[in-house]
Amino acid sequence: MATRGFTGRPPAAEIRERLPPGQYLTDDFPVLQMGPTPRVSTEGWRFTLRHGSKPLASWTWEEFQALPRTRWGGDIHCVTKWSKFDTAWEGVTLDDLLAAAGLEAPTGFVLAEGHDDYTTNIPVPDLLGGKAMVATLYDGRPIEPDHGGPARLLVPHLYFWKSAKWVKGLRFTERDEAGFWELRGYHMYGDPWREQRFTGD
Repeated sequence: MATRGFTGRPPAAEIRERLPPGQYLTDDFPVLQMGPTPRVSTEGWRFTLRHGSKPLASWTWEEFQALPRTRWGGDIHCVTKWSKFDTAWEGVTLDDLLAAAGLEAPTGFVLAEGHDDYTTNIPVPDLLGGKAMVATLYDGRPIEPDHGGPARLLVPHLYFWKSAKWVKGLRFTERDEAGFWELRGYHMYGDPWREQRFTGD
């Protein structure tokens, strides 16, 4: 993944090319979540990979910070129709997490799990090949709690509800299990360019 340069607001034609259907461009970073913001201390923080209920690998905050780091710059898109261009993130890719654990993905799907008991489902291919990371920095600084800090999943090619805030682990599942919003009518996949907002889209 490469960090994109920041050169100011793009021209109108480029905005149209980069905005998925039904989206509008914002310079803000809106805060949307299902409940109160949890305050997660890095002292007791742990990120765990599981296959069902079986732990496969786990890292403390200090161990996680020692893993290979990747920077990514690009656009993010929320199902509530805002898009934000040229965001800058840093963290650990899922490829590097699996490599550090000496693992291959045991199934084709995961549920991302947050400290607020939030879950969201993602196919494993959408997490690998540099497509996703567990991010700990935004715009060069620790991610603020309202935006999912100390660590959040980043899957920027899908609607942003798939980028689970306050993430504490990934649970590999045998089938594509619906997460919190998917159980409430959101699309199981969530591709912004196909405008997959809700079940049936």
